[in-house]
Amino acid sequence: MPFAASLALLFSSVTAWAQPSAATAPLTKFKSPVLTTPISAPPPKRELRGVWIATVENIDWPSRRNLTPEQQRQEYIRMLDQQQRTGINAVFVQVRPASDAFYQSSLEPWSKWLTGQQGKAPGWDPLPFLIEEAHKRNMEFHAWFNPYRGSTDTTTARLAPNHPYRQHPDWFFRYSGKLLYNPGLPEVRNYITKIIMDVVRRYDIDGVHFDDYFYPYPDPGQVIHDERAFAQYNEQQLSLPDWRRRNVNQLVQQVHDSIDAEKRWVKFGISPFGVWMNQASHPDGSDTKAFQGHTGLYADALEWLRQGWVDYVLPQLYWSTNFKLASYATLIEWWSRNRYDRHLYIGHGAYRMFESTKSDTTWRNPGELPKQVRLNRSYPTDISGSVFFSAKSVLNNPLKTTDSLRENLFRYPALLPTMPWKDAVPPRTPQGLTLVRAGGPVTLTWRPGPAAADGDSAHAFVVYRFARGEQPTPDDPKHILLIQPRAGRNSLAFIDTTAQVGIDYAYYITAIDRLQNESGPTRVTTLGSAAGPVIAQSDAEPAAAATPPVVPTPPVAAEPAVTEKPGTTKITRSAGSVTIKTKAKTKKRGFFSRLFGR
Repeated sequence: MPFAASLALLFSSVTAWAQPSAATAPLTKFKSPVLTTPISAPPPKRELRGVWIATVENIDWPSRRNLTPEQQRQEYIRMLDQQQRTGINAVFVQVRPASDAFYQSSLEPWSKWLTGQQGKAPGWDPLPFLIEEAHKRNMEFHAWFNPYRGSTDTTTARLAPNHPYRQHPDWFFRYSGKLLYNPGLPEVRNYITKIIMDVVRRYDIDGVHFDDYFYPYPDPGQVIHDERAFAQYNEQQLSLPDWRRRNVNQLVQQVHDSIDAEKRWVKFGISPFGVWMNQASHPDGSDTKAFQGHTGLYADALEWLRQGWVDYVLPQLYWSTNFKLASYATLIEWWSRNRYDRHLYIGHGAYRMFESTKSDTTWRNPGELPKQVRLNRSYPTDISGSVFFSAKSVLNNPLKTTDSLRENLFRYPALLPTMPWKDAVPPRTPQGLTLVRAGGPVTLTWRPGPAAADGDSAHAFVVYRFARGEQPTPDDPKHILLIQPRAGRNSLAFIDTTAQVGIDYAYYITAIDRLQNESGPTRVTTLGSAAGPVIAQSDAEPAAAATPPVVPTPPVAAEPAVTEKPGTTKITRSAGSVTIKTKAKTKKRGFFSRLFGR
């Protein structure tokens, strides 16, 4: 994410950067009308809702460099608990801010923002804890790397002995008071890929994430000294701008291919500057007058999407809907047309509500951020979620907008969007669903199904509830009670304490795999609970099904079994309990099953 020093670039009207080369292919896509007023829509069942957790300069976590390990853990737990209450389901945690590490590494030094001194060990490895706590709360964990920043200053005397600069000073150039890796060197690309793959292999992350720092943001009077690399590694005789873009493209492709070969479920995404090109500079650019990532940072986000080198793109659109030089509404429409069937999430500048800037005063309106989220939802097939910079800004509830997310826009839980190009095979349906009710609360227990055809097992489970008279549908998140991580367990349980006495419910449980594919449902009902405590089981129980727990009940008079129409429900009442078994129809799939594609 941009520091204060480069924030001015976000709002500049720079248009004089180098023109695109002839190699930049026209996009020739139909231009859709720009929506400036959100289209009313029900809450989506699938939506990524994330926050960036910046560690550089202690922006978000840890808040200070002198915290003890226990203080660091407690601070992170409090942060995730609050984000969970807001409805956040993904965190993008900066694990390598400046060629340093927030994890145990044999390749790079411990971060000074963790211990106060680069290379000083914190006494624990934070990364497994950070990942585990996110997963406990059903949040995806994306490990955020800054690929090219070597140091935030050029005082090399403070670098740890194992900092890469000590062994390979030729890998770096100085620019605007920083040490930066030279993207034009093949050994640099190989090293950065090695760093990332070390984390991919050793830690249970869900994604690898890059921010917007590729070649440095331009600084007047500063020159990128990569002349030697340009002369040595430009076999195709490209222009300097095209060569620099090719260098970045090669790293992006190399990282993507390496991740895909190692762990196919780990996602790779990038958060580029919000403007690719202005229309005045390229006919397929956006109707904006701002700094351009393509020419200013040599970051060709559209090429990454065209080639399928990223699973998602997350442009930083930190402008308001009324900012004329780079309107939020204009840019989400442009990105939605140019996502090339990869996920498009939008980066929101929540921090801007704390600014007193005169350049974009719309951010003083408490309705601006909720409006942006609603505008995103006006593109339901193209925009798949929102990520806020940064976590602290969301926690501080600027202009009460976090309240608006928690109580309205993110009131209901959401599954993450699927990525069929990575995995389209759903997991098996949960088995052995059992219901026990003795009064109001309902206890559900179940087991994961066997592995799916692709070898994947259930990663989490979704519990839906429908009251009598409600239409069962899997697409309405209002009926989701819980998304429960499996966490390695082979027997799971949930107690619905919100169930009201005297009301019958149907519960549906599905399984989701690591990439959020959802199984068909298994169902159980409380039908008959008005007559007393009830034990019920889902459709067809395996022969070796475990015996459900027995709840002591007052005796009732034994009654003959009552069997309803075949394919519906069999009710048996005997002293002490009421047992209900629901059998699936074999001739025609039910409405709920058809919606699930089963």
